[in-house]
Amino acid sequence: MNDHINNELGWMLDEVVKMPEARHAILLSADGMLRAYSEGIARDEAERQAAALSGLQSISRSTAEFCEREETPWQQTLVEFAGGYVFLIAAGPGAYLAVSATESVDMEAVSYRMQKLVDRLGKELTSPPRQGATRQGIGSPA
Repeated sequence: MNDHINNELGWMLDEVVKMPEARHAILLSADGMLRAYSEGIARDEAERQAAALSGLQSISRSTAEFCEREETPWQQTLVEFAGGYVFLIAAGPGAYLAVSATESVDMEAVSYRMQKLVDRLGKELTSPPRQGATRQGIGSPA
């Protein structure tokens, strides 16, 4: 079992959502496993979102050549809905940080806080690939 199953890093994710209009934050691995989640989101919902966001990141990464070159590393995906946004960023090799927010959120402030959290946590936010899984994340090929 993963040692983060007890949400040891949840309190750190709570810091990201302590701003007006931010809702939830989750940390996930490249293979869609939930690593941590902020207060206010149920574990079952966080697990479901982790699986979905892993797929979103994979699809986003596969479109790199549309931007420039196929080997261009994926860094962030932003999805806009009528009621808000989902921000998804690389948080180290094999780890991703996602934050949901309402449509009134300061988008720049969310991105800044997410990057600061990734910088602050460093190795805590990396998720080594499970045996047999490929390594994905910052600097990883598509």
